[in-house]
Amino acid sequence: MALPKLHNFPEEHLTKEQVSALEDSARRARVTALTMVTAAKSGHPGGAFSSMEMFMTVYGVADLTPENCSGINRDYVVVSHGHTSAGVYAALSEWGFIDRDEVMAHFRNCGSAFQGHIEREVPGIDWGTGNLGQGLSAGAGFAIAQRANGHKGRVYVLMGDGGQTKGQIAEARRTAVKEGLTGLVALIDWNDIQLSGKRLDIMPCNIKALWEADGWEAVEVDGHSFTALYDALKAAGTHGKPTVLLCKTIMGKNGGIMEGVADYHGKPPAVEAYNDIVKGLGEDPAVLTKAQERRKTPPTYKGRKIGYPPAPVIETGTPFDYEGAKVMDNRGAFGKALADVGKLNYKKEGRTPIVVFDCDLAPSVMTGAFRKECPDNYIQSGIQEHNVATMSGTASIAGVVSLWAEFGVFGIDEVYNQQRLNDINLAGNKTVLTHVGLDVGEDGKTHQCIDYVGLLNNTFGWKLVVPVDPNQTDRATRWMLKTPGDICMAVGRSKIDGLKEFAGSYEFEYGKAVKLRTGKNGSIFALGYTAQIALKAAEIADVSVYAVSCPLAPDMDALKEAAKAGPIVTLEDHNVNTGMGAVMILEAARQGIALPKVKTLGVNHYGASGTSDQVRAEMGLTPDKIAEAFKE
Repeated sequence: MALPKLHNFPEEHLTKEQVSALEDSARRARVTALTMVTAAKSGHPGGAFSSMEMFMTVYGVADLTPENCSGINRDYVVVSHGHTSAGVYAALSEWGFIDRDEVMAHFRNCGSAFQGHIEREVPGIDWGTGNLGQGLSAGAGFAIAQRANGHKGRVYVLMGDGGQTKGQIAEARRTAVKEGLTGLVALIDWNDIQLSGKRLDIMPCNIKALWEADGWEAVEVDGHSFTALYDALKAAGTHGKPTVLLCKTIMGKNGGIMEGVADYHGKPPAVEAYNDIVKGLGEDPAVLTKAQERRKTPPTYKGRKIGYPPAPVIETGTPFDYEGAKVMDNRGAFGKALADVGKLNYKKEGRTPIVVFDCDLAPSVMTGAFRKECPDNYIQSGIQEHNVATMSGTASIAGVVSLWAEFGVFGIDEVYNQQRLNDINLAGNKTVLTHVGLDVGEDGKTHQCIDYVGLLNNTFGWKLVVPVDPNQTDRATRWMLKTPGDICMAVGRSKIDGLKEFAGSYEFEYGKAVKLRTGKNGSIFALGYTAQIALKAAEIADVSVYAVSCPLAPDMDALKEAAKAGPIVTLEDHNVNTGMGAVMILEAARQGIALPKVKTLGVNHYGASGTSDQVRAEMGLTPDKIAEAFKE
């Protein structure tokens, strides 16, 4: 029996024939999911079975099809409890997104698109998840991008009940209500069982009360009734609030011995039990044998090609020039350039919207001018960094340029997992870290972000820019906004000199070190604003100075040139063990570049509280100490 066409709710209520077709499809999908995990000998069948009607209904009603799933102006579906991937893939096979036989054979098989937790390579998957508690933030990001693009679509977020105690969900709930995201619909698989047993024994919470307290419309629904799910989804948002459906379900529903048993949250049944369950679902257990045989051959489906969002259509304007001593802080130059680009593109026909996220730090991270110029595209989320890191990531793949400005220790240290998922999902997130390094001296060791280079070096796609002066900051900001991919820009807070080398016709080039001085006794490679300190040391030691702004992409031509001229010192106000110097030396070794003696100068312990100059002096990062490094 063919599945009914349900996109955008064409029926007032489902007919008996439509319900029958959906129930037959869900029955078959359960066999598909169970065969997957049994053939793979791993997976999460219990939640896949309890969420099955939810998956089937949402993928049926959403304006999301195999034809439009790689586009922008459509509905989005986020499955937060990504470990139920077998159920998601089974539902997608029923709706024609993927091939049933292929996914049954190659689920969790190396080289296959069908990984253990859902990933974007599978059509119909909008965000790779599995880290519980982040899905609602992802949905909010999609909804904000839809609004900025003028698209009145919906975003569906499916979640488990065990993760409802996580704090990031509360952050996302509050943001959704504040922003009026009435097209955001959450569905919770409320089966009261987690991996370790009963939900209320593990960490009790009143799920409905939590959502209602934050201003959501909370509706209890029979999670195994297509009629109830369809009606509730159709009515969602009609009360002027975001809606959550509390879907009462049974763990392992229709799964025989799996029903209501926590053990099957994360393990497949034995073959004998598999046979009994499949027979009970009306299919021949021989489907497993066929899947196992096919699994012996390499996977044929690698998934759709996922890349970074395309380059946006924006005007980046004309850079500002800054010259003179202590003329501007880099964060100020960033804020001024951001506002300038924002004004040039705000609500202009054919331009990609630029959306800026803030966590109650606008006066410090300098996004206030953008807020004034582009008020509808400025999202104030309060002190909710985990939520914003995810929202900014998902918004970036849904048709906007998304930027989040934040203190370094909050924008990378505190939310490293979220930024890692932005990398995995090939987002286009722009994160601007202010107050990095020792330049936030007085705030003390808890606020001195001295590990951002090392953390981002652990990823595979992030680009990192640490500008030298306000001129380079301005040009790097404009470059960043128009360049695809995840890009982080890290700046301090103190006013510094504007250098002529980065003014006028200078254009920022990622990975290019700029030689600021030529000397005879060696070379200093200095990260970001420390190049200005290096220039003072170079006058004492008569050495060359290379300004480095891209520590994750070392300029090997510059390093080869310096290697011929004598000793090398690397300088940075970053952890000396994991920063620019370590990256450069490793890359030189990989490329077989013979280096002279190299001394790495940087942060070698947590800094004290004091002025930036005092803290740097206590670390030995002063011109005279740097010059002494060459005497050694």
